[in-house]
Amino acid sequence: MRSTPEATWRKSSYSGGSGGDCLEVSVGNPTATPVRDSKNPDGPTLRFQAAAWSAFIGALKAS
Repeated sequence: MRSTPEATWRKSSYSGGSGGDCLEVSVGNPTATPVRDSKNPDGPTLRFQAAAWSAFIGALKAS
């Protein structure tokens, strides 16, 4: 899937300002969370179902 032009993409506040290896997520979709490589914004995106994304974020916060 290609990135959605009208989506609002967000990069982690922990990312460095040098534009290195970063992921961006698009928020606002209640059924899936798209994730893309910030270096290739027109490239493919991964879409995580809401339950899988919540579990991933919960695991990150717990670590």
